[in-house]
Amino acid sequence: MNMFRFNKEQSVVNVAGVKLGGQPGELPSVLCGTIFYQGHNIVEDHNRGVFDRKAAEGLIARQAELSLETGCPGILHIYSRSIEAFSRYLDFVDGVWTGPFIIDSADAATRAAAAALVSEIGYADRAIYNSISVATDEAEALAIQGSEVDSAIILAYNPSEPGVDGSLAILETGGQICEKGLIERAKELGFTNLLIDPAVLPIGSGAGAALRFSVAAKARLGIPVGSGIHNAVSSWSWLSERDKSIKRCCDASAAAMQLLSAADFLLYGPIELADTIFPAAALADILVAEAVRDLDIVPAETHPLHRLV
Repeated sequence: MNMFRFNKEQSVVNVAGVKLGGQPGELPSVLCGTIFYQGHNIVEDHNRGVFDRKAAEGLIARQAELSLETGCPGILHIYSRSIEAFSRYLDFVDGVWTGPFIIDSADAATRAAAAALVSEIGYADRAIYNSISVATDEAEALAIQGSEVDSAIILAYNPSEPGVDGSLAILETGGQICEKGLIERAKELGFTNLLIDPAVLPIGSGAGAALRFSVAAKARLGIPVGSGIHNAVSSWSWLSERDKSIKRCCDASAAAMQLLSAADFLLYGPIELADTIFPAAALADILVAEAVRDLDIVPAETHPLHRLV
């Protein structure tokens, strides 16, 4: 590959009309803002799913507005502590968000139950399971195998060999941890729309590997790649003592660097960051699209290059 075009054919994943993947500069970046996350000040009770509905609606509407303005599609990343909470969140989201959403929880049983719930009520085609990883045990696998959700994020974290080579190994062969690669396992569980996330490590512990990984993974596998690069920013202890405006500058910079490194999507962190991330991502998309003009790559009609220039 040269810096901006991969020799390997790049797959495009379509989740409820939102496309992810392709060659750099071809499709706009997909931006996923998290709502109801641990510590989110709009949530009154994380276990029961009690929250400020007006505030939540405003945050979701703002992401949708910025998506329409810039051309960068949005995905709603729903974090839940319990299935009771997820059920309430989903019931609310159904009335204010028509696009894809990510199912996420620190509890495997909650994630699996959420996959079953969206299948039961007919929303499986809009859902993305987060995630399939080395921590996915047989109980979770059996639970999600019966769902109709066919889109999943694969977390390419290899605890025995952190870094690009270890992450590729865990995807392809299972490395020294799993009997088979996570890509093969995800397919066996019924997932056909696959997205890859390297799992961003803290600053000072290898966070920058996420940038090289996205290039290496797309070059080798041709599967859409993204990351939660915001996690690197939020882990930086020096930055924690700085003004909020400086933190947001760093979030924008990290997001742009990840997109310049061929990422197809961003798990950009708290949905409140939408006003910072969407313009930064749109700028990165425009610059990349202009950089590939002579490489036979044509930006999609909805690309920021056509919306904002």
